[in-house]
Amino acid sequence: MKKRTFLKIAGVSLASYVLVPHFGCKNPTQKKDSKQTMLPPFTLPDLPYDYNALETNIDARTMEIHHSKHHAGYVKKLSAAVAGSAFAGMSLEEVFPKLTMDDDGVRNNGGGHFNHSLFWKNMSPAGKGKPEGDLLSAIQTTFGDFETFRKLYWKEAKTVFGSGWAWLCKDSENKLFITSTPNQDNPLMTKLVEKTGTPLLALDVWEHAYYLKYQNRRGDYIDSFFNVINWDEVSRRFNE
Repeated sequence: MKKRTFLKIAGVSLASYVLVPHFGCKNPTQKKDSKQTMLPPFTLPDLPYDYNALETNIDARTMEIHHSKHHAGYVKKLSAAVAGSAFAGMSLEEVFPKLTMDDDGVRNNGGGHFNHSLFWKNMSPAGKGKPEGDLLSAIQTTFGDFETFRKLYWKEAKTVFGSGWAWLCKDSENKLFITSTPNQDNPLMTKLVEKTGTPLLALDVWEHAYYLKYQNRRGDYIDSFFNVINWDEVSRRFNE
């Protein structure tokens, strides 16, 4: 075979491999510790499951675009926004309480990175119907019972105007509360949010998180989210 012919065939084969979508696969980056992703240089964390693992509640195509495009975009822009700023070298947990209305680049992209990193871990293909142990007891103490909590959280997520997040948090006294934030704001941004706390459970209600499967049916998406909540991870954060 002539060299020119071989290179042409090899080039076509390589292009075909690159262009075929791998919806069932995790992103190809090496696994990184979740806490390390909150430190500069900021990195996109692997999903703890395959893109198709949450079917039929959340579709693989949405998961792939959401993680590999949207979240990756926040990471890239965050690194650029922090470089040379007063926040250089800080973890996001250190940055958030210092943010003001003038810090749009770090606020939007830092929130986008932190919020999504938590969101992925808040879900699991082995999701349980409800938590157990100390977290369940705290939910019952605060809201009366788990079903009441679910209804209140559902309403908070459903009524976010436009784009944003719904949260279950704990305050400085370890008491639970439900809240929501617009855009990529986060309950750790003490100067920017109505109520400050440690995020335990995060639900992304931007349309890109659900529109391919659910279109304008945000309520159906919230119902499906409850089918895949990783309550073990939420409980771990509550007990930290």
